[in-house]
Amino acid sequence: MALIIATFLIVDIGLVAGGGVSVDWSGYAMVVLCGSGVLGVGLAYRLSGRDEKIALAAISAGLFVLFTIVGSALNYLVIPAGTERIDPLLIRLDAVLGYSWPALVVWVAEFPALGSLLRWTYLSSLPQFVIVILVLGMTGRRDLLHGFLLTGILAAIVTIAFWLVFPSSGPSAFFPIPAEAVAKLGMVVSPDYGAELNRLMGEGVTHLSPTDTLGLIAFPSFHTVMALMSIWFMRTIRPLFPLFVIVNMLMLPAILVHGGHHFVDLFGGLAAFAIGHALAQSLLSGATASGKPDLAGVGEEARSESGFQSGGIT
Repeated sequence: MALIIATFLIVDIGLVAGGGVSVDWSGYAMVVLCGSGVLGVGLAYRLSGRDEKIALAAISAGLFVLFTIVGSALNYLVIPAGTERIDPLLIRLDAVLGYSWPALVVWVAEFPALGSLLRWTYLSSLPQFVIVILVLGMTGRRDLLHGFLLTGILAAIVTIAFWLVFPSSGPSAFFPIPAEAVAKLGMVVSPDYGAELNRLMGEGVTHLSPTDTLGLIAFPSFHTVMALMSIWFMRTIRPLFPLFVIVNMLMLPAILVHGGHHFVDLFGGLAAFAIGHALAQSLLSGATASGKPDLAGVGEEARSESGFQSGGIT
């Protein structure tokens, strides 16, 4: 994972240097310091031999933060500005399925409590990821945690690669929503958000800052990937698994309403998760078969609990 982060960072720096993009260096320094600090705590615990489970959780959390930083920056720097988007096709496919984003938003706005619930559900995606990392790390499920991180990285790469070839911005960039409905819902992805996406897709990025990065990709829906990952990798944590299932079932309508997504984006997210997970399983199984060392030093008990075996997932 560290190698992937380093590769992304080198590409980011190269694109910034060659593209004339201004950068909020102080803003990035703060978030990098945060991720590096957590990583440093984990390394200190590992090197001192005090508590390998704390080390595993902290190192994984720190690497996750750093990957999120370099990954989101890369996503911005490779915006396919001026390229024709596939949203008209996605809108037509939605219509065949009987789905209309504006109609759904206006309907949910009539139920403020439901709209608020879906809003907080949508915003829980990243906190859920942190919880998964900490729980898997603190319970010593090393291989399952490695699978979680690798699946996320590979699914993100698949998602960005597809979007580069077939860019999409979501229905918020194409449909107006009544101001009253926007206010009632406190929409995360509103028509104003969509207007900014249209500007970015037309002009490209000129300034990069961690404080104003937007979710750019509609199809495949990476929020769907995150929901499926949270459910799948928490399945061995029996006290928490039912809660994660419930929250992430609510995540699906939340993605549509507050994420400004086409309905078919969810199927794209399912495909990205399946591909990312299959690739991660193959890589981890190959590493186990080659007899590579136990990097976390947690041992066979954690490996058997994780569900990842040399022959696949049990």
